[in-house]
Amino acid sequence: MHNKFRIILAIVLTITIAGCGSKSAKTDTLATDSAKTAAPASTKNILVFGDSLTAGYGLDDPSQSYAGVLQTKIDSAKLPYTIINGGVSGETSAGGKNRIDWLLKQPVDVFVLELGANDGLRGIPVKETTKNLQTIIDKVKAKYPNAKLVMLGMQVPPNMGPAYVRDFKNMFPQLATKNNMALVPFLLQGVGGVRALNQQDGIHPTAEGAKILAANVWDMLKGVL
Repeated sequence: MHNKFRIILAIVLTITIAGCGSKSAKTDTLATDSAKTAAPASTKNILVFGDSLTAGYGLDDPSQSYAGVLQTKIDSAKLPYTIINGGVSGETSAGGKNRIDWLLKQPVDVFVLELGANDGLRGIPVKETTKNLQTIIDKVKAKYPNAKLVMLGMQVPPNMGPAYVRDFKNMFPQLATKNNMALVPFLLQGVGGVRALNQQDGIHPTAEGAKILAANVWDMLKGVL
């Protein structure tokens, strides 16, 4: 990986996902590895915690993920922040709830939450996903009460049924309001459903698509930073 991006990978398990990418192996990144590539103490950490969209599934290099592109934008703006890529392909809200404590061992100044898409594709009840996401948020607040919080919203295909589609979409702004989080209403805005901007699976963005995702997040994140 090109050191320009300073992305710290936190890929901790191998999961087979249904409807969100094919079988793929994930590498377990040890705390010692993170320490070796950690930014100087003078910088602040942005933990982007999510699934395959954050991890950069299917891309040639993790720096091409939207999280990697965000680091480039941060560097260009000469802001003292380093992104920790906490994305794991196939991650659900339940998996994230169990994994977050490990990542919170390192300082977090800004927490960006991108989870729930795999729950939606699997038809997991929205109440269950909401509870899991709230638990994750609560853990971050408890460990780093001064951290700024950001929610990245998602949507599910209409074949999940109108009630589920509505409740799932509304879950993200409701959690953001409850927890005083900045909100990106729909991470995949401008990319979802656009064949040229997605890989062959029609779900995961290409490198060009990831740039648009990064722009969607940056429009909001730059104000937070």
